[in-house]
Amino acid sequence: MADARSRPVVRLTPNARHRVLQGHPWVFSNEIASVDGHVEPGDIVEVRDRRDKFVGLGYMNPLSAITVRLLTRHDVEINGAFIRERVRQAILYRKSLYGETGPLGQSPKGYRLVFSEGDFLPGLIVDCFGGYIVFQTLTLGIDRWKEDIVSALSEFAEPKGIYERNDAPVRELEGLKQTSGFVGQPFDPVVEMDENGVTVVVDVQKGQKTGYFLDQTDNRFAIRALCEGKTVLDAFSYSGGFGLSAALAGAEQVLCVDVSDAALDLARAAATRNGLNGAMFFRVANVFDVLREFEAGNQQFDVVMLDPPAFARSRRMLERALAGYKEINLRAMKIVKDGGFLCTSSCSQHVTKEEFDEMLEDAARDCRKTVRIVERRGQRADHPVVLGVPETEYLKFRVCQVFDFR
Repeated sequence: MADARSRPVVRLTPNARHRVLQGHPWVFSNEIASVDGHVEPGDIVEVRDRRDKFVGLGYMNPLSAITVRLLTRHDVEINGAFIRERVRQAILYRKSLYGETGPLGQSPKGYRLVFSEGDFLPGLIVDCFGGYIVFQTLTLGIDRWKEDIVSALSEFAEPKGIYERNDAPVRELEGLKQTSGFVGQPFDPVVEMDENGVTVVVDVQKGQKTGYFLDQTDNRFAIRALCEGKTVLDAFSYSGGFGLSAALAGAEQVLCVDVSDAALDLARAAATRNGLNGAMFFRVANVFDVLREFEAGNQQFDVVMLDPPAFARSRRMLERALAGYKEINLRAMKIVKDGGFLCTSSCSQHVTKEEFDEMLEDAARDCRKTVRIVERRGQRADHPVVLGVPETEYLKFRVCQVFDFR
């Protein structure tokens, strides 16, 4: 057991309902009554309630609104061995989940190896694409353990290469610089992986976030049953994940639309690798503009897929975000053929499942369509949800059937 006298103590304010006492790992600055002892940003601190009862251990950053992020609720020593064991357990979970017997770094598939609070390592994101690992240490407290994290990933995943994508602006809120680059031996940053039998092309150096969105992997497979012989619009397609899956399922024609030509270059490359050039078409454009254009021209599709970026990056942006979601979904409903399907999602943690469904209901009412939800889905299991931590359940995915009658 660690010597409590050697650790600074963060005491919670009295007469408040603290989420950290209900299982959440965050302590905000306005929830702290006092700090006993000297603390440098990133240091491990002990959290105690107003009755001086031990709550847990976490790292503290006075520069951040989320001042303390808990790592454990046990009185243990937080050191390199602790972090390494957490990384090992996270990797073992993925291996057991997907029946992988060898090192995940030797698998041609893609997995999220560490999902921040979902794996009890707040601030750490690790993805593996066809054997190449990309990581982000987004908070000062977890960034301090970067060497131990890289060592653990090398030992327990045995990757072909490792790339650091710490170019996220959120690091600056933690007092960290943005940085990126190879860790160890360099490699071609444009890598390939297998996703449900599709060869996907991932740019780990310049792609969004870590390079590809693995949370939608199961949803990309689920939509295949709707696409054989159909016309499909993949809006906000990024590198074409949904469109590639639809084309592989036998779609007659797939149009991928994204504002980024670089992202569509990856989709084009993947279409060639999969022999899908004849079925796939690509357009660089603003999706909002394209949806209006298709509506005005009465152009319709059997299946429309919407996978937009997070419109709400804070609760303050919620009203505007819901308006944006409503606009694209309303216009998408108008260009779906009678009895066709709208597959739509939101990756914003600030939009609840209930708010998302209410938005869809409002959109259907306003465009005078009858819409039934065929399936409610979320993120893949390598992005695990922790009860009491709603931020870990962020992805909403709905398969909707759209009818013209009212």
